[in-house]
Amino acid sequence: MPELRQDFATKEWVIIATERAKRPEDWVRQEPLEPLPEHDVNCPFCPGNEAKTPPEVFSLREVNSQTNGPGWRVRAIPNKFAALAAPPEESPRLVRSRHGLYLQMPGIGYHEVIIESPRHNKSPATMSVTEVVEIILAYQTRYVELDRDPNVQLITIFRNHGPLAGASLRHPHSQLVATPVVPLHIRHRLYEAQRHYDALGTCVFCDMLDFELQEKERVILANEHFAAFVPYAARVPYEIWIVPREHQASFGQSTIEQAAGLAAVLQAVLSRLYHGLGDPDYNYVINTAPHHSSGEPFYHWHLQILPRLTTPAGFELGSGMHINVSLPEEAAAHLRSAGEPDPKKTAED
Repeated sequence: MPELRQDFATKEWVIIATERAKRPEDWVRQEPLEPLPEHDVNCPFCPGNEAKTPPEVFSLREVNSQTNGPGWRVRAIPNKFAALAAPPEESPRLVRSRHGLYLQMPGIGYHEVIIESPRHNKSPATMSVTEVVEIILAYQTRYVELDRDPNVQLITIFRNHGPLAGASLRHPHSQLVATPVVPLHIRHRLYEAQRHYDALGTCVFCDMLDFELQEKERVILANEHFAAFVPYAARVPYEIWIVPREHQASFGQSTIEQAAGLAAVLQAVLSRLYHGLGDPDYNYVINTAPHHSSGEPFYHWHLQILPRLTTPAGFELGSGMHINVSLPEEAAAHLRSAGEPDPKKTAED
């Protein structure tokens, strides 16, 4: 029988279509992956092509390397094709105005690209944990810097991996968009989290994390600072949440010590997707409280990974309700086993 499961945090319903469910091995990419070179002379993100991008706003570099030249390990730049216009140096407070019935405001904000590695053929799944730590440090640095702008209300950090996830360039990179408004679906999450806190006096995400760690069935892995699990009401096959074990509403509150913990879990989880499913396309996003809710006790930032293994169709678009044809407990078990050594390979070695 199919099941309807409710997301404990948002109160949204998801259909777990067990009658349509595939076995874990059925999700593995069948076509071979196209090998990439370590350097692509035509890629604007590769070393030596720094002049093809806007000047960097942040970088982690080798000693004595020149700004906006080679020698970088991670590099953040304004997006050349930004969704929002960069504010002037002395940006006035943005105000909303009427256009007849409608509301509008200037499209001012920040849209940046974090180039994650000088190597064209890498991804966080195939990087070392140390390399992923530097990506997280870049996220933290840019988040804290842009959060100082009084016009910034929400900072969204995300990664598109593969063409089905919207990636237009193969070179490993993430993006950051800082907006002067808070979207309605973010406000809905905050509203439901606040309702839970008002009723029970606890953070709904902390409660979910405690329950998942106690039950263990959907947990993939955990360390001192973070835990990764497949949500009980996963919207898509192999959806994964990585949640800090310390309560923090905003990603801007995360520490350098937590960067190492997040990098270790993120790299391990993406490596499991890479080896267990044949490197599927995916999006990940850091869900965080908006600026003015950064100190609230009811919200809890977390990183959400959404593999692009299925395509939303008419029912999902019309109802807003997702149909998941993968059982979350089976997905978690598959990902746990994807990180275990192969007994046959070990015996051969």
